[in-house]
This record gives sequence, structure tokens and C-alpha cells, in this order.
Amino acid sequence: MLDLFRTRRMWRPRQELRDSYDVVIVGGGSHGLAAAYYLAQLGITDVAVLEKSYIGSGAAGRNTTILRSNYKTPEGARFYDASVKLYEGLSAELDFNLLFSQCGHLTLAHSDRAMFVMANRAEVNRLNGIDSQLIYPDEIKKLAPAMQVDNPHAVYPVQGALYHPPGGIIRHDAVVWGLARGADRGGAEIHPYTEVTGIQRTNGRVEGVETNRGTIKTKVVLSCTAGWSSLVAHMAGIQLPITTHILQACVTEPLKPLLDVVIVSSQMHVYISQTDRGEFLMGAEIEPWTTYRTQGTLNFLQEVSRHTLELFPQLERARILRSWAGLCDLSPDYSPILGETEVEGFHISSGWGTYGFKAAPIVGKTLAELVATERTPDLIAPFALERFYEDRLVSELAAAAVSH
Repeated sequence: MLDLFRTRRMWRPRQELRDSYDVVIVGGGSHGLAAAYYLAQLGITDVAVLEKSYIGSGAAGRNTTILRSNYKTPEGARFYDASVKLYEGLSAELDFNLLFSQCGHLTLAHSDRAMFVMANRAEVNRLNGIDSQLIYPDEIKKLAPAMQVDNPHAVYPVQGALYHPPGGIIRHDAVVWGLARGADRGGAEIHPYTEVTGIQRTNGRVEGVETNRGTIKTKVVLSCTAGWSSLVAHMAGIQLPITTHILQACVTEPLKPLLDVVIVSSQMHVYISQTDRGEFLMGAEIEPWTTYRTQGTLNFLQEVSRHTLELFPQLERARILRSWAGLCDLSPDYSPILGETEVEGFHISSGWGTYGFKAAPIVGKTLAELVATERTPDLIAPFALERFYEDRLVSELAAAAVSH
């Protein structure tokens, strides 16, 4: 019976923490686990993944599962497109069903200016080989017949949308479990309930990590902690230009299938999709205040309900089952901060805002390449920390409706 139990485990039980590892990854979410998985593929298996709570307890377990690559900047579009392509083959690669549905993604436009912005983004996307196009109300109705598109009394009339067919949704906990199992099978040790309390440095380079279970010697640390990245970096003596906000979402009770495309509106500050279980998943903009308190607010429920009902009035009597909040790191240009830092051996994945889950596989792959080759991959070079000192910002501020 014990042998049967062992075969059913997703990954090995937590082991004793050893005195040293070649690589220590701080954060047991999608980015940290992806990095461990791809490091194993490059032959680096002496790896410890440290998570202060249970695996997937942070942003990876509190996001809204949307994947897309229709960003505004060429650097961002190429980066997220590479991630979507990895996601497309990840279920087969991990031998684990991630429930990826490329149902399409619609970013609504409600004004002449918004239509101009969508046309510009569509052109940037096409120049980078990304399937994205500007469509009009008649085409929107065919893709989302249940949505109220031509209401003459609408506060936000729908003039058009940026249609991105490869976009869609994926099961977030399945991504975490699949990557964790893949990393474990590759030899990485996964240590939940192991909190990092300090980073040891000598002569400008990493020497070790202090935890609530003891001190680990290592030459390489990857910080992959959404929400807490500025605090972890501070332990290493690095100041990140990041503020932390909460992002809220909620789901209704299960309903009959009405919507099989992701709907996003920047002016209404809402995004909507329907899950495989029939729940309507709704989210809004990040909260304007900085906080680490992940409690929902009445203001969020009021605003997201009001805007959702303008698009889907038939949901008027649908009951909201639950709501939640997650932590989001925001950089000044709304693009991530990736790669090397001034402390040798201390690398970061931070500043994701609400984009992080979309990027998990490509972040893991490129950070693994950085560790293995000690060279920054071209794909993440534009997102280096020093861009803020060299005035080379990669502004995605207007590329994400509701920061999503």
C-alpha cells in the first residue's frame, strides 16, 4: 500500500535541507519551478526551490489564467509570443494535462482613440509574426454572441476590438503541479515552508542563503517571488524600483456555456472569461494603493459587477461564489525586470505586474540559460535592471487593458 501511495505523489516529500546547492531558487511558484525544470534539462540538477508557504500559494495560485502575446512593444510582443509557443507544447512535454484552451482574446475599444491604439498594436504584432487583427462589431458578435455589442444606450459603446486568436486560458494549478513534477523528476529538491530570511554576500557576490531551517551555501540565487521581490532583493543589497499592489478577481456560480472567448476592456477596467466549470471569472484593475494585505474589497465587487453587467446583462441574478486577491509587483515602465544584477550570482525575475503567469515557461528557460552559460539571452536583454539608469525603458503601460 505504501508503494502505491508513493507512485501517486506529484513530487517527492520535503527532504532535509542540505548545507549547499549549486543553485537556490527563492519562490515555489510558476517562475521558480519553471527555472528548476529547465535547469535540469541543461544538466544542472543540484538545485533547491525554497517556498515560504505551500507550492503555488502566491501569484501562481491567485491569477486569472489568461495567456496572450499581443503586447505593444516589439520587445514585449516577441517575449510573450515565445512564452505562448512554449505553453502550446508544455502539456505533451511534461506529460501532464494543463487544460490550455486557445479560445481567442478580444480587447474591446470604446472610442476613436482606442481604435487607433488597437490598430497600432495589431501592426506591431503582425510585424513580429503574431496573429492579431482589428475587428468591428459584426465580427465581435460572431465571436461572442452572448455579449451586448450594439446597445445604443451603452455608457461604453463597443466600436471594435483587437482580436488575438492564439490567446486563451490555462489551468493555473495544473501548470504549477506539472512544472513541480517535472523539476522533481529532473533532480531538483522542492522545499515548501522554507522561508528565506537573508542573503549572504562576500566581495560583491552571493555566498549563501539564510532560511528558517538553516543556512545554505550557494554561488547562484534566482529570486522568483511575486509581491516580495523587492524585499528579497533588499536582503542582497539591491534596490528595485518596484511598488506592490493587489489585484482582485471573483467567480460566479456555474452557468450554462455562454462565452468561449476572453473579453477585456481597458476603459471599463474589466476582463471576463468562462471557466471549464461554467463559472464566469471577472477581474478589474489593480488597486491604486500599495499593500501586502490580500483581502477583497466591496468597491471591487461593485465596480466589476457594474461593468460586467453592461456587457452581459443576463448575469444579473448570477451569484458570486468567491473572490480573492494577489500581490503584483509594478515597475515604472510596466515591463519585467529580468536577469543579472550588480551582485554577482544574484539573478531576478520581478516587476511583472499582472503579466507574470503568462511568461512562466520563457522566464524559466531564459534564466536557466543565463545560469548555464553565464550570458544573458537576447530575448531578456531589454528587461535588464540597468535600463532604468540608462533611460532605455520598455513601456507597456498602454498595452494591457486593466494591467492584464
